[in-house]
Amino acid sequence: MTEEKRWPHSPDPQTDVVLDARGLRAMAHPVRVQLVGLLRRLGPSTATRLAERMGLTSGATSYHLRQLAAAGFVTEDTERGNARERWWKAVHQNTVWSDRDLAEQEPEAAIGFLRSVVAANALTTQRALNGFDAMSRSWRHAFEFSDWALRLTPEESRELGEELAAVVARYRRDDAREEAPEGAERVAVVLQVLPDPAGGLPAEDTDEAGRDDSGEGGGQR
Repeated sequence: MTEEKRWPHSPDPQTDVVLDARGLRAMAHPVRVQLVGLLRRLGPSTATRLAERMGLTSGATSYHLRQLAAAGFVTEDTERGNARERWWKAVHQNTVWSDRDLAEQEPEAAIGFLRSVVAANALTTQRALNGFDAMSRSWRHAFEFSDWALRLTPEESRELGEELAAVVARYRRDDAREEAPEGAERVAVVLQVLPDPAGGLPAEDTDEAGRDDSGEGGGQR
């Protein structure tokens, strides 16, 4: 999967990477978010092949891969590489953002990362929609787009997100180490619990002096 995940259990060091400030800065670029996502979903690849898929130059792709490697998101696949061709693979399968204070400490990186995740999710949705006509009848019937307008407090919104994450966690994760039944395909589940800008942006929780008394850092979990 790509990018920002939240699970009701503790992160698994074998499959999950927890974002710190350095990792957040490294991932605050749409190309890097997409590169990590491609390597996680499709397996090891070269900069040239990734560049062709993304419509980039191999030089630019190599640069971003090196930056991701320095931050621990990808590594060279030495079993496949040789002196002329370097292969890369993802180190983890999921990215977990659990420290909400990072959004306060690294505001530019935080918004850059979130914008990159939104762009990657939108691209996934568009690609799925483009292939709708070619899908089997069963998968067309399983295609789901829904949205609901709720009126919630911040605490209720967090509870809703946690409950939805718990439901998702009951289902089989996209893990090559686990067997899946015949007919199982990779499914993208995008969870968004957002204040609706159409109703006016929510005011900050501040007192008369303008001090933040909410007790919460910004950003997503």
